[in-house]
Parts: sequence; structure tokens; C-alpha cells
Amino acid sequence: MTTAEQAEYSVGTAVAAKRRRRWFPKRGSNLWRHGVALAGVAFALFPIVYVTGAAFNAIPTLVGASANPVPEHVTLQNFRDILSTNQPDPTKPTAHFAWWYVNSIIIPGVSAFFSVLMGAMAAYAFARFRFKGRRVGMLTLLLIQMFPAFLSLVAIYLILQSVGEVFPFAGLTRVGLILVYLGGALGVNTWLMKGFFDTIPTELDESARVDGATPTQIFWGVILPLAVPVLAVITLISYVFTLNEFVIASFVLTTSKSQTLIVGLHEFIANRYDQNWGPFAAGVLLTAIAPTALFFALQRYIVEGLTGGAVKG
Repeated sequence: MTTAEQAEYSVGTAVAAKRRRRWFPKRGSNLWRHGVALAGVAFALFPIVYVTGAAFNAIPTLVGASANPVPEHVTLQNFRDILSTNQPDPTKPTAHFAWWYVNSIIIPGVSAFFSVLMGAMAAYAFARFRFKGRRVGMLTLLLIQMFPAFLSLVAIYLILQSVGEVFPFAGLTRVGLILVYLGGALGVNTWLMKGFFDTIPTELDESARVDGATPTQIFWGVILPLAVPVLAVITLISYVFTLNEFVIASFVLTTSKSQTLIVGLHEFIANRYDQNWGPFAAGVLLTAIAPTALFFALQRYIVEGLTGGAVKG
């Protein structure tokens, strides 16, 4: 083989090897990371696709050959059934879906607003003022959060029942449930916001104080505008937690029109396990509208708010 042929053969071999390497990831390549990410996305989206298919499926079932993520017969009857207040079929329960939806906006919304407001006030006091019992108070709030809320179900029920005898509007009603949620969320919200408030320079407080601002004016005019990211995150967390809470809500809300979506939808399929999964899936899709809209509205604050309070305790 001549020198020219050897050179041509070497060039051809190098080109072929380079082409083969294109099909295999290089050492340190991120290809496997993309594969893991795609698997995670598929795992997260599968329930959504499955429930969406059940909501539009003409056969109201979640199991068997008819339970297909892509239904063969698409229908809107499931949405009509869940939104209808006059059910002509006696075998199907009547859903007060509109009431459930309104309750699931008012109760979590009011609870999230006031829990964030009270938590911000408490966090501001713990972050900026030095007083006797400050450390003990913070540790007490943390220890209380270690006990599940359902351990106090009997006590909550008896307290609301006794309060309802004096103040009927604050007993086993939506107002009483909001008061219960406010107490349960105050501790963790205070801890999260206190960590964020510690990252705000105290020089801003001193500068405002030199200008004659009172502690109240500093709180509303200096601290809160800078704490918008963490306030948005706590609002979203509080709203979603309250919306998904079932145990306490099912004990307190005894009438159908006062129930939230998660309690009402559970009652809708109770004792009729194989009949109403289509309308149930339709109701689940409609339920997701409110938290999804809130998430997109607060999206730009979420990353900053989740990481802002983690750099200083």
C-alpha cells in the first residue's frame, strides 16, 4: 500500500469513527440527564392525561379496557352531570358543584390571606425586635407543627360546637373552618417569612426610622414591599394546602352546600364506586383551574421566594 493510499485509509477510518461516535454520548455528556428529565415529566403528566381521558370518556370508568387515556367515544356529558343541579336519574347523586367551587375559592382564599398577614406580622416581630421569650416562642411554634392536625380532631369539633352555641356563625360552619386553618398555618408561615425577613438589611429600617417612620410604617412601607416573593409563595402554599385538606373539612362542614370541592367530590362517589368516575374526573379537571391560575399569576416570585429565606436563619 502506497503512502497516499495509507493516508486516504487513515482519513476514511477517522471519518467513520467520528460518525460512530455521534450515536454514543461522550464521556460527561448530559444525554442521560435529559433521559431522566423526560422520564420524570412523563411520570408527572401521566395522571393528568389519564384523568383528562376519563373526563371525556363516554364510559364512566377508570379500570378495564374502556379506561383509555385517549377515549374512543368523546363526550361532554360528564361535565353536564357534575354541573347539573337537577339530576333526572334517581340512581345518580345531585352535585352542588357550583357551591363547592365557590367555597373552595372563598375558604382557601380567606385562610391564605389572613394566615399570610398574621404570619408576616409575627415574623416581623421575631426578626426585628428583641424581647423576653423570643427564642422560646419560635421553638414553641416549631414544636407545635410536629403534631399532625388530625390528632386534635375531637378537640376541634367540641370547641367549634361550644363556640357555635354562643356565636352560631363561628361554629361548625365555613367561618369556623377558616379559624381552624388560620391557627394551623400560622407556625410554619411565621418560620418561613422570618427567615426571609432576616435577609432584608436592617439599615433600611434605621434609615426609615431616621426619617421619622414608626414601626408600623416600616412594616407596611419597607418590609412588605421587599418581601413580596415570599408572601406570594406562602399564599400559594397556604391556598393549595387548604384546598386539598379533607379530614378537618369533612368533620366541620356537614351540609352539602357548605362543603369544599374535595369533600363534595368524595361524597359524590361515596357508595357508588363504579358509577360516577366520569363526572368525578370532570370535576377534578375543573377544580384544577383555580390553583393553576394562581400558580401562573405568582410564577415569577416562586423561585426567588423559595430560596430567599434559606441563606440566613
